This record gives sequence, structure tokens and C-alpha cells, in this order.
Amino acid sequence: MSRPNIWSTSRRSNPRPGGDGDKRTAFEQDYDRLLFSTPIRRLADKTQVFPLEQNDSIRTRLTHSHEVSNLARSLGNRIIRTDPNCFGKDPAVIAAVPVILATVGLAHDLGNPPFGHQGEAAIGRWFEKNRALFECPNVPGVPKIKFRAVRKSHQNDFLKFEGNAQTLRLLSRLQNTSGPSGLNLTAGTLSASMKYTVPSGKTAKGNAASKKFGYFASEADVAKWISEETGLEAGQRHPLTWLMEASDDTAYSVMDVEDAIKKELVSPEDLRAYIRNRFATSDAGGGLVNQLERDFEAADKLDADLARVGEIKTSYLRTRLVEKVISGAAEEFIKDHKRIFEFSRRRALLDCSSFESELVDALKDFARTHAYNSPQVLEIELKGAQIIDGLMTDMWNAISSRDKFEDLSSRRRQPKAAYVYSKISGSYRWQFERNLGGSKLPVRYRELQLLSDMIS
Repeated sequence: MSRPNIWSTSRRSNPRPGGDGDKRTAFEQDYDRLLFSTPIRRLADKTQVFPLEQNDSIRTRLTHSHEVSNLARSLGNRIIRTDPNCFGKDPAVIAAVPVILATVGLAHDLGNPPFGHQGEAAIGRWFEKNRALFECPNVPGVPKIKFRAVRKSHQNDFLKFEGNAQTLRLLSRLQNTSGPSGLNLTAGTLSASMKYTVPSGKTAKGNAASKKFGYFASEADVAKWISEETGLEAGQRHPLTWLMEASDDTAYSVMDVEDAIKKELVSPEDLRAYIRNRFATSDAGGGLVNQLERDFEAADKLDADLARVGEIKTSYLRTRLVEKVISGAAEEFIKDHKRIFEFSRRRALLDCSSFESELVDALKDFARTHAYNSPQVLEIELKGAQIIDGLMTDMWNAISSRDKFEDLSSRRRQPKAAYVYSKISGSYRWQFERNLGGSKLPVRYRELQLLSDMIS
């Protein structure tokens, strides 16, 4: 094996030979594979904040992911232009930075279930309510000795279901029916996509890379391979992961507020007044407050109707706020790049004592009050949790109610179970029934995981 390298272009399976005219780099191939994959298209049907929205200017998870991809690529290019030495002097590495960032930005939300964090919580509650399934030996027709329980160290894979771990599973396992390597992305790209780098039993506070878990027991072999190829250990992050995280923080803190304005839950003037009240006396914030004042005055002087003026003001807000936050993230990365490349940084780029960090927190507070806690969002989230619970119950019956416990493709016992099982993704069922990854995990773990695969 070659020397471990965070920019590794190794793949888990031998790549198919490209055509003679294919001049793409390995990282460009990664982006293209992801862009044309099924999970990306599925994001179009997942909402960002406002569920079941008829207004097509309101963001879905797909538009949010493209925006994060764009911001991440731009952030990488900004740092390269400001201080190219941050990434060393290898031209191939410098060229790879924006491409990898675009890829991991696009992928960052793939594993998150419908209704976001509320969906994660709903999945966890179902497993908590049914935790007897982890150890229940009473499987019809199965001798007690043949039933292997789910280890306690693996139960948090389900009880604390984590969308980021599901993202790695989608990328590395589920999205290719010809083998166990998923999209077969490079180690460098997969490593940069991992916001968290520990298993569910090893989470720890005080470190951004380990406060949640980043892979399930089923992908422990993938995480081990990534570590061997890149040299990164548990609790360490790829340097580009910090930039992907900052881009996501920027997108949802600014764009969720913009969607609240488009939904007419608040006005552009409400947000400008909020920013003025929070930061007018701040040395760092005064410039932003004054700039928005000039922008709004210019918009008011336009010969346009009120709706158009409102759209222009909203555009000014988005542009100024994104620029302010992204510039702060770039400055923090450049300032601390030595520790980042020594893998000793512990806090997110926008979790520091800076104006930009305060601005992001303020925008999140504003969104929490006017968007996340709006009655229509809360009502749909409640209904969504109930729907997830019901779907999981029906799907579990379809997965587990079969003639032969150890023959996962054997006949389902009831017509409804057979019908529901047939509606589970063929790719997911194929992986499940054939155990393509060669998993030594218990059948019960694999049953429960097929359930969470389908719901997420």
C-alpha cells in the first residue's frame, strides 16, 4: 500500500477503465458519480424547513445541498487566492481542493431522513420503544441458540440514529448493486465527507469530530480502510471537512431566514431591524449594519412595486450575510491552518470568539423563532413523526415476517408483508439478502438496518 495521504485517490474496488478521452481527475470523477446518483435526485422530495411547500422558490434539501456545494467550492477558492500556502505547493492538491469541497458539500445531507433532526429523533424513538428487538430470542421457528442479539455497543446505531453515518453508508455501500463499494469514491473524498469520525460507542464532548458518531458498525471496515489510506485516526478530521461544515452552517443560518421571508412569516425590514438591534454598537457589526442601511435606501428609491422592492431587499440581505460569514470562516481557517493540518483543532470554524460566529448564532435564533417554531412547521413535523412511526412498524413486519429466519429472501408470511417488502428499494433488498459487504453482524442487526435504510 502507498504511504497514507489525506489526498488519497485510492478506491476500495478497482475502478472501471475510462475511455481514452477521459481526462478527468479522480476527484472530478467522484463529483460526477455523485451528481448523477439516485440519492441526489431523491433530495428533491425532502424539505429543508417548510414541508409540503407549494411555493417553488422555497428550498428543498436538493437546492440546499447544491448551495452548500457552491459555497464550499467558493470558500476553498477564496482561501487559495488569499493564501495558497495553506494547502501546500503541490498543484494537483490545490486543483483538487475546490472539487472535493463541491463533492462533499453536495453529499453532506444525503443520509438525513425526512423532517431533518425531527426525523432522526422519530427513528430513534421507534427503536427505543421497540428495543426488546435487540435481544428478543422469540423468533418463530428459530431455535434460541441460533439467534444472535445486537451488541449493546452497536445499539446506539439505532437508538441515536445519525444521518451523517447514513451518508457514509449511502456513499460507500448502498448505491451500487454490482458490489459492496457503493459509488466507489476515493479515500480522500470519503474522508473529507466525514463530519464525525468515531463509532456510536465512542462519542465524546469537546471535539467537533467526535461529539456525534460518523459511521455504523456495518461500515467499520470502510472507516478502517479510509484511516489506513489517509492516515487519519478516530477523532481527527480531514482539513476540508471544516470548510464543508462552515458552508453548511452558512447556508442554513442565512437561507432558512430567507425562506421565512419568502413565506411572509417575517419581512426584510424585520430581519434588518433585528441585525441593527443586535450589532449596531459592535465595532465589527457596525459596517454590516451601515451597508444594509444603504442597500435598503437604494431599493426604496427604485421605481418598482412593493413586492419587487421586497425581493431586492431580501437579495441584499442574503448576499451581505453570506459574504460576511464566509469571509469570517476563510479568515479563521487561514489563521489556524497549521493546527488544522496537524489535526489538533477541536472547535468548528464558526464556533469561536468572532463577529461572524455571533452573527451565525443570531441568525439561528431568528430562524428558530420565526421559522422552525412557526405553527405550520411544528404541525407538519408532528404529523411527520407519526407517519415515520407508522411506516417503520409496517416495514418492520414486512422485513421480519418471513418463513425462514436465516433466509432473508424467503417468502413473507402475510400478503400485506409481501406487498410492503416489495416496495422497499430493490438495491437495498439486494444488499440485505446477499450480505454483499460480507458483514459478520447478526441477522437481527441487518434487519433493523434495512428498516433505517428505507426510512432515511
